[in-house]
Amino acid sequence: MADFLLYKQDGGIVTLTMNQPDTRNALTGNTAVTEFADACARVSADPSVKVVVLTGAGSAFCSGGNVKDMQRYRVESIPPMSIRDEYQRGIQRLPLALYQLDVPTIAAVNGAAIGAGCDLACMCDIRIASHAAKFAESFIKVGLVPGDGGAWLLPRAVGMSKAAEMSFTGDAIDAEEALNCGLVSRIVPAEQLMETAYALARRIAVNPGPTLRLTKKLLRESQHVRLDTLLELSAAFQALAHKTSDHEEAIAAFIEKRAPRFD
Repeated sequence: MADFLLYKQDGGIVTLTMNQPDTRNALTGNTAVTEFADACARVSADPSVKVVVLTGAGSAFCSGGNVKDMQRYRVESIPPMSIRDEYQRGIQRLPLALYQLDVPTIAAVNGAAIGAGCDLACMCDIRIASHAAKFAESFIKVGLVPGDGGAWLLPRAVGMSKAAEMSFTGDAIDAEEALNCGLVSRIVPAEQLMETAYALARRIAVNPGPTLRLTKKLLRESQHVRLDTLLELSAAFQALAHKTSDHEEAIAAFIEKRAPRFD
C-alpha cells in the first residue's frame, strides 16, 4: 500500500496530503497515525517551515476511522483493556502530534470530514471549506464515543451547545452551517480551495518563523491557564522575541519605510 501522507515543501509552506482516496482517507487500519506523527516531528525540527496546509486527495477530506477494520474488535474477542491500550498507542497519538504542532496549521477541507475526520480538522488552527465539504461528529451513529479527543476539540471550535448537538445526533452539517457555527472561517468554490489556502499560508509565511511558533504556543496555552499565568509566559516569550534578528530587521524596516526581509 502506498504511503498515506504526502509531504511537500515549497519555501516555508509544507503541504500534507492524505492520499488514500479509495478509503476516503480513513485514519485507521493503516499507517496514517505513524505518518502524521513523523511528519509533525519533521516540521517541528525544521526551522524553515512556517505553516502547514492539510488536505485530502479525492472527493473526501477524511472519513475518520475505518469501520470495516473495527469489526476485528468483536470478531477476535479482543479484551476491553487491550482496545483501550490500542487507542492510546494509535489514534490518540494524532491529536497530541497535530494539535500541539509548533507552527500554524490550515485545514483545506475539500469534502466530507466525518467522525475522526471532523476532529482532525479541529486539530488545525484554521479551517477553510469548499462548498462540497460536510462535517459530522458521527461516532454515535455506529454506537461509539469520540475516541480521538473530539469531545475536547469540537467544543473549542463551535461551543458546547453546538458540539453537544453534533455529538448527540451524529448528523452531518454542510459548509454553510459550518461557517455559521464557527467550525470554518470561510467557504470557497472547490476549484479555488487550495489557492485560497495557499494565499493565506503565504500571508502567514512572510512573518518571522520563531515568533510564529511562540505566538501559536501562547494561543494554545491560553485555552487552559489563568490570565496571570499566561501573562508571565507572554513576558518570557517577549523577552526572547526582542532578542531575535527578525525583530531587529522589522524595526529597521519600519524606520527605513521598507518591507522587512525575514529568513
